[in-house]
Amino acid sequence: MANFTFSTINCNEKLIAPSLLAADFACLESDILETKRAGVKILHIDVMDGHFVPNISIGIPIVSSIRKVSDQLFDVHLMISHPLKYIAPFVKAGADNITFHIETEDNPLEVIAEIRKLNKTVGMTLKPGTKPEEILPYLDMIDMVLIMSVEPGFGGQSFMPDMMQKVEFFKTKAREMKNKNFHIEVDGGIDLNTIGMASKAGANIFVAGTSVFKNKNKIQASIISLLEEAKEDGIQ
Repeated sequence: MANFTFSTINCNEKLIAPSLLAADFACLESDILETKRAGVKILHIDVMDGHFVPNISIGIPIVSSIRKVSDQLFDVHLMISHPLKYIAPFVKAGADNITFHIETEDNPLEVIAEIRKLNKTVGMTLKPGTKPEEILPYLDMIDMVLIMSVEPGFGGQSFMPDMMQKVEFFKTKAREMKNKNFHIEVDGGIDLNTIGMASKAGANIFVAGTSVFKNKNKIQASIISLLEEAKEDGIQ
């Protein structure tokens, strides 16, 4: 497991969370070690069930396997219809944070309670078409909100700039809560051209897949460039 959590990371710290969905699955250990050499603290792991979203991706055995070669924080994003059923197995496999969708079929309070029972941090997320107000009743119960800047289900999609209004919305709410450990993450289409917009809007964690792993020989350089751009355009 990671030796730090979202609850111990200050929300003003800008962090790149490489999305393993875009990595080379034949060389996952090698790609993960490249991210670690670049100083990456968080790995984003997308889990899809082929039902909640029209795709199938990383499962429990892969998470368990890569846990053996990484002490980074595993940020597991469950894009599945019934997250409650799979929280314990993913935690056992090595998840440090579980993020689930407000649109799933399970009761959000029960999902949050199950994650807390297993002593893990909680993230909530929403599809681009869902209003941010849907998450407000749970905001003081979670550690992070994830803003999807693409439709969930596939990597390599184009960034949706209008989703930055949701980032600003939650940044305002976080300030009202005066919670220095509440994180805002953005996932989808993050590259050197878009990360500045997300950072200015108030995000501090940036999920980047294709822009990190598209050139296997430049994984470290890509991460460093993204982080520099986020810090340059960021706000406190």
